[in-house]
Amino acid sequence: MQDNNKPRVRFAPSPTGPLHIGGVRTALYNYLFAKKNNGEFVLRIEDTDQKRFVEGAENYIIEALNWCGIEFDEGVHKNGNYGPYRQSERKDIYEGFARQLIESGWAYYAFDTEEELNNLRQEAESNKRTFTYDVSVRNQLSNSLKLGMQKTTELIDSKTPYVIRFKMPENMDVHMKDIIRGDIKVNTSTLDDKVLFKADGLPTYHLANIVDDYMMKITHVIRGEEWLPSLPLHVLLYKALEWEDKMPEFAHLPLILKPSGKGKLSKRDGDKDGFPVFPIEWKDAEGNTSAGYRESGYEAEALINILALLGWNSGTEQEVFSLKELEQSFDLKKVSKSGARFDPDKAKWFNHQFVQKLNPEKLADSFMEELKEKGVDKDLKFVTKACELVQERLNFRNELWEQTYFFFHAPLEYNPKVVKKRWKSDVPELMNELLEILKNTDDFSSENTEKAVKSWIEENEYGMGKIMNAFRLCLVGDSKGPHLFDITELIGKEETIRRLENGIKNIGE
Repeated sequence: MQDNNKPRVRFAPSPTGPLHIGGVRTALYNYLFAKKNNGEFVLRIEDTDQKRFVEGAENYIIEALNWCGIEFDEGVHKNGNYGPYRQSERKDIYEGFARQLIESGWAYYAFDTEEELNNLRQEAESNKRTFTYDVSVRNQLSNSLKLGMQKTTELIDSKTPYVIRFKMPENMDVHMKDIIRGDIKVNTSTLDDKVLFKADGLPTYHLANIVDDYMMKITHVIRGEEWLPSLPLHVLLYKALEWEDKMPEFAHLPLILKPSGKGKLSKRDGDKDGFPVFPIEWKDAEGNTSAGYRESGYEAEALINILALLGWNSGTEQEVFSLKELEQSFDLKKVSKSGARFDPDKAKWFNHQFVQKLNPEKLADSFMEELKEKGVDKDLKFVTKACELVQERLNFRNELWEQTYFFFHAPLEYNPKVVKKRWKSDVPELMNELLEILKNTDDFSSENTEKAVKSWIEENEYGMGKIMNAFRLCLVGDSKGPHLFDITELIGKEETIRRLENGIKNIGE
């Protein structure tokens, strides 16, 4: 039995394409609310818009949310007591409620063709007006309110296509409460008679989501700001169906804005500025690929952290949160009304924070396959140490090769800019002296080798920078890399001497 004290929330995407990170944030806030309040979280697929249905989109949604670590208690991929969780599998349910609304005077049959409605729209536009199917025009159009029941019945019996529209009350103030936005009042004179049931035998979002939320015992509807204009209709549908006492609480989340702060973040912004707007990569039917955070090297927890803070604030100075910490801290009342600007540079900063938290051995383990593809044969212990030495420099895991290649391969060429700056005429002689110091150093630990080399430099009053920069050039082929003597310890005495000899021989040739 359903525990009536337990909050129940749902994420209800439409499989019309890839899941935008705005949708991921909506799913995340629902998940966090459920976890914080010991509630239940449902995944429902709202696929009643068959014209916009995209093959593979549902599987994409599930895979994306799984990668993000957003788990559901029940849904299309996980059995529960309130299924089916795909609206196309529930289509027999909705028509009865649409008829109930007609019988109670809250809805009516409309027989207007698409062509007729388009003509009315064009006529209104030519007169610089907007055509709206509302109380001011509905009694002049082809619907049961004007035609009467006898003519309506004849049309239905003759299989004339129709839709069922909501009969919006005239000049009524609709009072609503929103957890984030407070009290809202809208007069019905500004609203139109939305279609509830389509000619194809399927409900529109407006009817289906109300019926499903009621039947699935949803207690809180947490969704994007774009649904706020639909709230008066949804509240009136609960009233019309006599479910007001079971109506969920509503919370409408702020928009995620472009990096400029002007307008809603879109795929075009990501394409223009070179950052993903989808959680995982998406390939459309034409073979076009849209970048995903997963494939771009982001940690799932970093993306979750980024999205959590786009509109919500814990009220503390803390910025980096694990998923568990978010579950404990989240509060809908701390969600902002105003849009939150997406900052791609801040996203990279967050990823850096999470890469630093990775266990070096796990980091190395995920790197082993790439090394194998590059023909590198090193054991996990060696690779782990290499990863550990460069980890603080990483923003992304996929930067590992760029930061560690010199541990696995001696340089075959040397950066000409560094050579010009660091390899002066007296350097080969100094490197030959260094070679003798290294050959006579038995304990090749980082600390001991550094001590031996620095003592030699100080005794001879050589410039520390001059020696060290040339030495690094020989070992790495460039001026990059972690602490020099950590490199020598890992690659070992024999390899260090070999690289130094090659450098003396080849640099400047």
